[in-house]
Amino acid sequence: MLVGVVTETFPGERRVALVPAQVPVLARAGVEVAVQAGAAAEAGVPDEAYAERGARVVPTREEVFRAADVIAAVRVAGANPEAGRADLALLRRGQVVIGFAEPLSEPRAAEDLSRTGASLLAMELVPRITKAQAMDALSSMATVAGYKAVLLAAGALPRLFPMLTTAAGTLQAARVFVVGAGVAGLQAIATARRLGAVVEAYDVRPAVREQVQSLGARFVDLALDTGGAEGSGGYAREMGEDFLRRQREGMAHVAAQADVVVTTAAVPGKRAPVLITREMVEGMRPGSVVVDIAAERGGNCEVSRPGETVTHAGVTVLAPLNLPATVPFHASQMYSKNIATVVLHLVKDGRVVLDPDDEITAAMLVARDGQVVH
Repeated sequence: MLVGVVTETFPGERRVALVPAQVPVLARAGVEVAVQAGAAAEAGVPDEAYAERGARVVPTREEVFRAADVIAAVRVAGANPEAGRADLALLRRGQVVIGFAEPLSEPRAAEDLSRTGASLLAMELVPRITKAQAMDALSSMATVAGYKAVLLAAGALPRLFPMLTTAAGTLQAARVFVVGAGVAGLQAIATARRLGAVVEAYDVRPAVREQVQSLGARFVDLALDTGGAEGSGGYAREMGEDFLRRQREGMAHVAAQADVVVTTAAVPGKRAPVLITREMVEGMRPGSVVVDIAAERGGNCEVSRPGETVTHAGVTVLAPLNLPATVPFHASQMYSKNIATVVLHLVKDGRVVLDPDDEITAAMLVARDGQVVH
């Protein structure tokens, strides 16, 4: 059985689906790897590194698609809506495609892929259960995004993060407010604390209080009724507008005292909730910074412009897209482990078995035998 890895074609995407370290891991299960020449160049990995680990390096994308039983990618179908369509003509019946596919927000792309006869497994649908932890690419990439968001904030803030006592006097520590304490938020807390900031964090799910406090941050309690706020898999559930209004009112005071606000709140398949309003930004001190990690889903900040940095009322608002791709070496390393674990889960006796009774496969399987089956 052969797993094919191709160069990512989404603009700005610098990650690669498999790194050389996973090639011998797959080989022990009888799985070979073919890599398009230059596929990992943007991630800082040369073709020679693959060859040394036993992978086959082939010159063209078309050759990889012709030879491979499984195509492993970072972005497929709906997650690469324009350039990704060109790959549909290269797919064949019986092939398996694994990658981020945006099936909840781009279902038509999944339908288009299904008509090729190939099967699609979406990495964002990996269930959050114990035995699938090593496959959870959303958590892996959120870790990178939370880390990088704080570095962006530190670069844009006109003050230092740590408290310093110098001959010129004592410099107060920066205050950071993290909205959303999922994986990205927790990593943002940890990174900001390491840089020396005083950190506060809020999440609609009160169960994360202990995780926030374990990282040395103060959990902000808004005294709201959060019953039913946690959905399946530990994700936050979409809340009504009245709840969001009262939530924003409660957060306004905390945001006004912060030097940096990092927003990470997202609901699977939905537009990101607006938690930081225009008025809240206007209530922050000039020179403060907002980093909106949820920009790809519309943004948690009302003044965010996805992919841009704007200044509103003296506050710098960053709305970066695809943050994991800005740290491609380690993001690829983490994602590659996720992909390899999925492949090993699917391979039985040298071939891919898509068992609909397996809870992991059933959760991830979007298309099969010419139909959308999720």
